[in-house]
Amino acid sequence: MKKYRSSIHYGWYVVAAGTLCVFAGIGFGRFALGMLLPAMGEAMGLSYSQMGLISTLNFIGYLSAVLICGRLSKRFGPRNLIGAALLLAGLSMACISITENLALIMVLYTLTGMASAMSNVPIMGLVPAWFTSRKRGKALGFVVIGSGFAIIISGWLVPRLNAASAAGWRTSWLILGAAVMACALICYLVLRNSPADLGLHPVGYDPSSFGDRMDLPENREVKPRFIYHCAALYFLFGCTYVIYATFIVTFMVQERGFSQGSAGVFWSWVGFLSLFSGPVFGILSDKVGRKASLITVFTIQTLAYFLVALNGPGLSLYLSIGCYGIVAWSIPTIMAALVGDYVGAGRAVSVFGFITFIFGLGQISGPYLAGILAEKSGSFSGSFYLASCMTALAVVLSALLPMGAQQKKMEKA
Repeated sequence: MKKYRSSIHYGWYVVAAGTLCVFAGIGFGRFALGMLLPAMGEAMGLSYSQMGLISTLNFIGYLSAVLICGRLSKRFGPRNLIGAALLLAGLSMACISITENLALIMVLYTLTGMASAMSNVPIMGLVPAWFTSRKRGKALGFVVIGSGFAIIISGWLVPRLNAASAAGWRTSWLILGAAVMACALICYLVLRNSPADLGLHPVGYDPSSFGDRMDLPENREVKPRFIYHCAALYFLFGCTYVIYATFIVTFMVQERGFSQGSAGVFWSWVGFLSLFSGPVFGILSDKVGRKASLITVFTIQTLAYFLVALNGPGLSLYLSIGCYGIVAWSIPTIMAALVGDYVGAGRAVSVFGFITFIFGLGQISGPYLAGILAEKSGSFSGSFYLASCMTALAVVLSALLPMGAQQKKMEKA
């Protein structure tokens, strides 16, 4: 086999493709929907429940696919699976642009959700194979910011297309779908299933380091209780971050008297700040360890939820938004790196798929519980207090994580 030769390790090209994968599959495939639904709903005469159902079916599709990602990745390889999944996502989105039937739109967007899972989970499991534990958090941190770029671009592009014509929402679906298909081709051309495919070692590999030898999948022993521990942490994250994302704008408009436009500007700041969350805390987790980083991030999230729950002066709200945005994508970054550290590249996709499924259950239950609390109390403060208590529990659970090879190396250094 001809070895790859370049001053830049090919692992960083895998990271670039991974960022594009998340940008397309999660960013355009899921987060752009909020910008598309208002004009689409008005044009098609959809009720709020019908619009909500479209979103829910996308998530159900995502959740139904995460558990089989490991098996599909093992059978077809991450590269083939990611390329095919992004192609399916783009095609389904483009087909929505020409569809008049609501039931068919729901089927198509369910497929988009499934395809999003089958691109996101494998890429989060593939990147750890290309990086040793000392570089893994940094690499994954740059991968997850793809969602932030997609939020910013769709937030700028979709309103302009909608304003251009009555069928602007259809043009938006078509353009976004075409962009996702273009990303599918690029990812397929760039990605490789492992460094061995190019005769390489992972980025940061040191044959004299015991910790780096432990990164090899054949040397990794998997303990089920660790997997369940990670799943519990990811559940608490899924349950709480989505409470804030779902209700913060409504809270600002209905309880704090902000206009829709002003609330939207504040939410756009969350998207901007989120661009720093993955790299900053991914690098931090490489430096100080996954456990310490999780404790730090969940503490900041607890502060974000508690500050808004107080319903105090404007400064507390601004601080809350800042705290939420700066750690927005940090937990997926650290969790994917943590899983890679403990279970090895060989099982990373399967294990990350399982904890993502549990994370998804948290996403379902969080807004439901928060909505009930808000309805009974007449305010969202109780919902945000609930979120802060759950992330405080996550701080405790993070402190109870077992010490992995990465942390042991740091203590010996």
